[in-house]
Amino acid sequence: MPYNKPKPHFGGPRPSNFRPSNSNSAPGQNGRRPFVRQKAEDELNINEEIKAPQVRLVGENIAEQGIYPISKALQMADELSLDLVEISAKADPPVCKILDYQKYLYQQRKKAKEMKQNATKVVIKEIRFGPNTDEHDFQFKLKHAQEFLEEGSKVKATIFFRGRSIMFAEQGEKQLLRFAVELEEYGRAESMPTLEGKRMTMMIAPVKKK
Repeated sequence: MPYNKPKPHFGGPRPSNFRPSNSNSAPGQNGRRPFVRQKAEDELNINEEIKAPQVRLVGENIAEQGIYPISKALQMADELSLDLVEISAKADPPVCKILDYQKYLYQQRKKAKEMKQNATKVVIKEIRFGPNTDEHDFQFKLKHAQEFLEEGSKVKATIFFRGRSIMFAEQGEKQLLRFAVELEEYGRAESMPTLEGKRMTMMIAPVKKK
């Protein structure tokens, strides 16, 4: 009968608590060989990466919270098929939890992504004037600015000086300052009018509602 040589394992699922090891490294604390991994910036020290001789264990799955030798803490994590995670490295001794690190990391990244998506985006609406805008047009633009500020957008008030109208720069500045005063109930000017080339601008931010 021909001899069937066992096929080597090239992949496939691993147990959830499988921790690869570096065969060339010396055994670490608790008799296990340390696993050197590439960490992202938002990752914490886990298992043999924790170098403190003792740690403070906290968490719901710890019968008696308190300070334990690192070897004992690693053993407790092994018995639960979970990871020892250093959640506060600067504490003395460092604070650790025993948990499923990959699941924890997934939840933290998901939460950060949701917070980023829900972050308030600053919208800027521009209101344009000429240096000799008449009263009717001024009031019309003022009404639009009020609406923009009430909805939480910033208003960028801009006066364009075409050709020789730059001679009316002082008049344009007075117009922008009046615009800001008229909007005091809805927004506040972030700075005085600024002239750049043939354009004078002033940014008005919405007043936070109490």
